[in-house]
Amino acid sequence: MLLPGGFPGLGIGVLMRTLAGIPVGSGVVVGRVFVIDEGQPLRAPRREIPPENAPAELERFELARRAAIEELNRLHQTAATEMGDEAAKIFLFHMGALSDRAILNPIRRAIEQDHLGAEFAAVQSIRAIADKFANHPDTTFRSKVSDLHDLGSRLLRHLTGRRPRTMAHLDEHTVIVARDLTPSQTAAFDRSKIVAFATDLGGLTSHTAIVARALGLPAVVGLQDLTRYARDGQTIVVDAERGSVVLDPDQPTLEDAERAGERSRRSWITLHEDVAKPAVTLDGVPIALMGNIEFPDEVESVIHEGGTGVGLYRTEFLYLTSDHEPTEDEHTSAYIDCVKRLKGRPLTIRTVDLGADKYTQGRSETPERNPFLGLRSIRYCLQNTEMFRRQLRSILRASAHGPVKVMFPLVTNIAEFRRAKYYLHEAMEDLDEMGVPYDKDIKTGMMVEVPAAALQAASFAREVDFFSIGTNDLVQYTLAVDRINERVAGLYTPIHPAVLKLIRDVARVGQRADLEVSCCGESAAEPEFAALLIGLGVRTLSVTASSLPRLKRAVRGLDTKRCERIAQKAIRFDSEADAAAYVRDRVRKLVPEVFDGRTAEEP
Repeated sequence: MLLPGGFPGLGIGVLMRTLAGIPVGSGVVVGRVFVIDEGQPLRAPRREIPPENAPAELERFELARRAAIEELNRLHQTAATEMGDEAAKIFLFHMGALSDRAILNPIRRAIEQDHLGAEFAAVQSIRAIADKFANHPDTTFRSKVSDLHDLGSRLLRHLTGRRPRTMAHLDEHTVIVARDLTPSQTAAFDRSKIVAFATDLGGLTSHTAIVARALGLPAVVGLQDLTRYARDGQTIVVDAERGSVVLDPDQPTLEDAERAGERSRRSWITLHEDVAKPAVTLDGVPIALMGNIEFPDEVESVIHEGGTGVGLYRTEFLYLTSDHEPTEDEHTSAYIDCVKRLKGRPLTIRTVDLGADKYTQGRSETPERNPFLGLRSIRYCLQNTEMFRRQLRSILRASAHGPVKVMFPLVTNIAEFRRAKYYLHEAMEDLDEMGVPYDKDIKTGMMVEVPAAALQAASFAREVDFFSIGTNDLVQYTLAVDRINERVAGLYTPIHPAVLKLIRDVARVGQRADLEVSCCGESAAEPEFAALLIGLGVRTLSVTASSLPRLKRAVRGLDTKRCERIAQKAIRFDSEADAAAYVRDRVRKLVPEVFDGRTAEEP
């Protein structure tokens, strides 16, 4: 038989093998495997040079470094055009690394003082840093190992003049299989022929996942040993709905995948028919659907996909994508840009959530062993007050141009919130003295991301104007599960009775105090969890732009009373697996059309 698009089935029924991983995006596709070998370890022969040749060797290294930066700049521009800023920002990390003294100085010392050739000096230094990252307990560091190897390979190519490996002559319906994917590889993909990704490594926030979402391609990551079994040319099914990959599928599996893929394509078309309609439940309750953004130009996508504003602007990307600390004017320009693009729609700006990332850890003399439990988010801001004041003044300046709210992340006690408000009032006084206009009644809220904040919601309610529940971290801290670690991905579930009880308590406090309670975690994009949130009393959901059409269709097919009954029962389960199975079954029966046409009775 012929697979979708005329792709001829090869090797069907030889020895079907199914592997489970972490789903990214949506859809089910059938294709042919193209394995990208991770390649040989970063290597170069040791070569000693006469001391008098060191200046020339340094110049050769400098020319290679500049050539690599120019190449990365071109890749960044291409990726920004074809994949969007979220995917393109990966290359900014590479460009920043090629200007980072922590990377460059050891290479230069090896050439100048140890009289080593530039190739060996570069490889030795970058491999040493990569090894430290690979052995670091924090997955944020470990996830950057492939980036460092990619960077080293690029420098080596420019030093030796070797041409990069290309993926010319790919067949149509190609599925890329790899241990992991480097940004350079993903930027080189021919999107007219590649239909999906599948990797051994990675989590929901890995750059492979980012690229898959940016391209709108289904992917499954964290498969652990897919490359052990996959071979070029094999038939493969990538199911981004269930998070599974099937090698050499038998005929029934292949036919099921073909039907599921067609349902997915039809569903995607019909979901977009609702983007201009109001997000109102069947019993007439309005639900505000908003977008999460990292860059101002993402506002257009939020509006185009049916969002009514921005519920979370992650401002730390001003730092992570720059080679310097942003100035007050740079902050202000970005915020005003967002406000103008929104044209009167609301904008909630989160103050920088730095600390558990390469930006702060890379600048620390003694990086923290567990930065997710360390000096991050509001704690970091309160110890770097000049930086914090600059951002607060910028937010206030932007508030003169349209509706803006300010939100503090990872607040764990009342004192932190009061100190943050103190610095906000100081920023107001600064602007008053300068005669700069701003919204004197700007709303100030906090993210509820740790159990301590949820349990003390009643106390916080006397201080805040709104709550925003950040499920990404709330689940992580409540269940003690690293949310980007593929080894424990199965333990990370927002539909856990303990998490639901915390959300319920915060929503109840908000209702009693007449405060807006929103949810800005990506879990809110899943119809099952969105139904629970509505049942628990949350009336504002903020997700990535691409998730809005599906979420709006779900909201328009739900009834709040039924959602309340589902939530009440789910919260009484003593097992997260039982709770999730119950919720999945009930919601899929209520709005089967948002699950790519699958009803609860179908496989």
